[in-house]
Order: sequence, then C-alpha cells, then structure tokens
Amino acid sequence: MRLSRQRRMVLDLLWTEKSHLSARDIFEKLNDLGRHIGHTSVYQNLEALQSAGVIECLDRASGRLYGYRADPHSHLTCSETGAIQDLDVQLPPELLQQIEAHTGYTIESYTLQLSGRPSQH
Repeated sequence: MRLSRQRRMVLDLLWTEKSHLSARDIFEKLNDLGRHIGHTSVYQNLEALQSAGVIECLDRASGRLYGYRADPHSHLTCSETGAIQDLDVQLPPELLQQIEAHTGYTIESYTLQLSGRPSQH
C-alpha cells in the first residue's frame, strides 16, 4: 500500500490520539491542526487503511469508529460514556477447550467485546 501524505496524516493522528475516533472526529482534528483534508478524503483513506489491515474499524450503533491498532485485541466499552478501552486478554486454555468441545470448532483466534461501568468504591 502506498502511504500518501493524507494517509500519513490520518495514521499519525490515530497513533497520537490512541483512542477510537469517528471519521468526523478525524476530519475536525486534522483541520484544527491546520492539516487541510476533505471529508471524502478522510473516508477514502480510512477505508483503504482498514482494508489493508493497518487500522481497525468498530461498527457501533452511533457509527463507525477507527482505531490505531490492527493486531488482535479485545475492547471494554463504558456503558455510561461510550469510551472504548483496548485490552490484551488471554483466556485460560481450559476455557478455550470447553468452548471447542461445546461447539465442535477449533478456536484459532478471538476477541472479546466487554461492556461495563466504573466500579463504585
């Protein structure tokens, strides 16, 4: 994949922010930084980067969110704010074996989608 100036701008922003952003957020943040890019260019570059496996795309009820990580990982979503936290979670081998026995499938990879609220201490 060719890394154009616009793709580099989008990637740099996602790596700097280290959060999940909508295409509109990316458009606004880049333009606020003086990096002029159009709506269409943002969408096209996000789709190209996601298709190439460079960034991740999460489909949410509120729309698509893009993140800087493309490696397998899980997510924890705050039920109150909608904030998404990346998690590196490993399930116990016994649990994976239970799932395989129950489903008849060999688990090759997995991601978890968790949701919750901050604990009240």
